[in-house]
Amino acid sequence: MIEIIPAIDIMSGQCVRLTKGDFTRKRVYNEEPLQVALRYEEAGFRRLHVVDLDGARAGSPQNLDVLHHIARNTALEIDFGGGVQSDQAIRDVFRAGARWITAGSIAVKNRHKVLEWVANYGAQRIILGADVRQEQIAISGWQESTALHWRDFLSDYAHAGITRLICTDVLRDGNFAGPALDLYGEILSNFPQFQLIASGGVRSVEDIHALQQTGVQGVIIGKAFYEDRIQFKELESFLC
Repeated sequence: MIEIIPAIDIMSGQCVRLTKGDFTRKRVYNEEPLQVALRYEEAGFRRLHVVDLDGARAGSPQNLDVLHHIARNTALEIDFGGGVQSDQAIRDVFRAGARWITAGSIAVKNRHKVLEWVANYGAQRIILGADVRQEQIAISGWQESTALHWRDFLSDYAHAGITRLICTDVLRDGNFAGPALDLYGEILSNFPQFQLIASGGVRSVEDIHALQQTGVQGVIIGKAFYEDRIQFKELESFLC
């Protein structure tokens, strides 16, 4: 059964969503992230995806207090991404209560450091983040494009012990364009060792069923919850 993972994107301590990763196209949905997290927990979700958008741009976590507040007041298992690019940052994030970190930009810029983290913390606590824009990897909160094809990027890590992967199609994120089914199918065909979590574009329960058919392990949903495109009661069969 595919796992549904609600998302909270944080900017200036608030829950926001961007469209296609554009920081100028920001909408604030709630000023109290803990309230949102508690609502997810009450609905039966067990996990939470937290993105520090300020941290992604700054290159270091900027909203650790929000992470700590959620971790301390809920039983949600949190994966955290955004600015985790140093030993101090990963220590701070784990200390604040995250169970996993997502290695995105750092995985492009410093493969050696990510493999060092795998050795120090265990592969089960490091999630590889692949943010894809038109087949190429995007970094720094999607503000910077690279010439690195997603296939080459994943190939570098396929045998490094990392098994968890979050892949976001940047151009689908936040605009209800539907999930990148072809991309996820191609990733799993080439790299079946990854437990793939899909992110971006989900607009309905039908999209979740379609993703489940591709074989992805989980799906991250944010804006569709905020804008009531998907009701919690529709997901009861996934939350058993």
